[in-house]
Amino acid sequence: MSGNIPITVKHLRKLQGLYLGNNNMRGFIPDDLCDLHSLSQLSLSGNQLSGPIPKCLGNATALRQLSLGSNRLTSTIPSSLWLLNDLLMLDLSENSLSGFLPLDVGNLVAVIYINLSRNELSMSIPSTIGNLQNLVNLSLAHNRFEGSIPMSMDNMINLVTLDLSYNNLSGSVPKSLQALQYLIYFNVSFNALSGEIPSGGPFVNFTMESFKGNEALCGIPRFHVPPCHIANKHRSQRMKVELALFIIVGIVAFTTICCLGFIFLLYKRKYKAISETEGIPFVVPERISYYELSRATQQFNESNLLGMGSFGSVYKGILIDGKVIVVKVFKLQSEAAFRSFDVECEVLRNIRHRNLTKVISSCSNEEFKALVVEYMPKGNLEKWLYSHNYFLDFIQRLNIMIDVATALEYLHHCYSTPIVHCDLKPSNILLDEEMVAHVSDFGISKLLGNGENIVLTNTLATLGYIAPEYGFEGLVSIKCDVYSYGVMLMETFTRKRPNDDMFAGDISLKVWIERSIPQSTYQVIDANLLMNVDEEYADKIIKFTSSILELSFKCSSDSPMERINMKEALVELQKIKHRFLE
Repeated sequence: MSGNIPITVKHLRKLQGLYLGNNNMRGFIPDDLCDLHSLSQLSLSGNQLSGPIPKCLGNATALRQLSLGSNRLTSTIPSSLWLLNDLLMLDLSENSLSGFLPLDVGNLVAVIYINLSRNELSMSIPSTIGNLQNLVNLSLAHNRFEGSIPMSMDNMINLVTLDLSYNNLSGSVPKSLQALQYLIYFNVSFNALSGEIPSGGPFVNFTMESFKGNEALCGIPRFHVPPCHIANKHRSQRMKVELALFIIVGIVAFTTICCLGFIFLLYKRKYKAISETEGIPFVVPERISYYELSRATQQFNESNLLGMGSFGSVYKGILIDGKVIVVKVFKLQSEAAFRSFDVECEVLRNIRHRNLTKVISSCSNEEFKALVVEYMPKGNLEKWLYSHNYFLDFIQRLNIMIDVATALEYLHHCYSTPIVHCDLKPSNILLDEEMVAHVSDFGISKLLGNGENIVLTNTLATLGYIAPEYGFEGLVSIKCDVYSYGVMLMETFTRKRPNDDMFAGDISLKVWIERSIPQSTYQVIDANLLMNVDEEYADKIIKFTSSILELSFKCSSDSPMERINMKEALVELQKIKHRFLE
């Protein structure tokens, strides 16, 4: 269903449940819903609703379930919502909500489910959240929360899942959380936590996946972190020895020589303790020297050359420990290459996502600049689309484009500073061993800081994928990536490059496709997708490819204002996949 929620819904005075989830509803959530005083369940998730959450919903005291996730809602969460003492379920995830969680969140004493993930909430998590003793599931992931994890969370005795990943939380993981006996899922990955990881209670069943991306954590080997500093242990032992010696000296009244002997022994023990603690490994970024990179690539031999670009060359290498890497060497003669190196370092030093290429290290001096990134054994999307001995079926292509959309959603909406990739194309989409897609090459990316939505640039990306406002005026925004993504969607399912010779004059890839769908989608779809399948399955592929291409038009509108965003594109693609698999 599409369109707005009709205001006439207010006349359904005895309505107890309204479910409009997973449709194509647009516009604002009308205040008229607040007049439904018997409404106990309201589900509007998975639409394209925008604007603020109506403040008057706090007056709907009969509400037990409020689901507004996966929309385009903005502004702050109304303070009136925290007054719904009888609310059981609250889902506001995957929107663009900002602001902070007030102390009043502790008023929701009956709630059993809260999901506020993938928004732009900031500041600290209030200690009053510990009042929610009935809460079973809590997710605050992919926000901008900072400060420490509240010690009061040990009062949330019924917690089963707790997800605080992808925030800016600092401090330690409270040991008191070991008391949460029902906790089976715990995730604090990609924060700035430090100190010892608890190992008792439910933490016995957790793995390194719960804690990765926190460089200063320590603990037992099972978590794949360094052992914790043992200075305190030695200090405690030393104090006990000193106390014992003091008592002995006082009682026995040793001679001066004996006292000097004890002092000498204490000095040796102290020196040994300090020496042992100095040998403890600390977490530091992996450093790889020029000599190691040269040896790994056989002196940057052409046989290891994976590709060349305007800013430098890319080599495959094997380190002495057998680890396979990719070395991106930047041209020293090019000022643009220097800027590209700086930009990639700036962008990639903090972002972490399973669908982004991981940077292992960098090597930089006056004569050499290189980035070391993880090796992707399956190559790039371009190779799989256009090489005759490679083939991607419909679901593989759909999964790859969902992976790319997920990465872009993270860059645009889930990171503290919005990042515009600026050069999306199949050759920059790399595939790992499991055919999971990773977006790479951030050499001309832009960070939108200080509240910027648009920046100016003189750097051009690859023709055919550039949004009109980028190509003609140098205006860069996240909507430029959306345009490029729409072009890639078309290319992935038609196997036609946007800069193919057949597209000239007024005929573009988009115009060519628009003339054929939905009635004649079979004329533009990649014929390889329909080979060796029965007629019924081929019809199904054609039908869903038509839906995907329709989505690509929403992404590649000439006007940036008319383009959808990556959150919307991702939700729609996931819906298409779900319906296809049904």
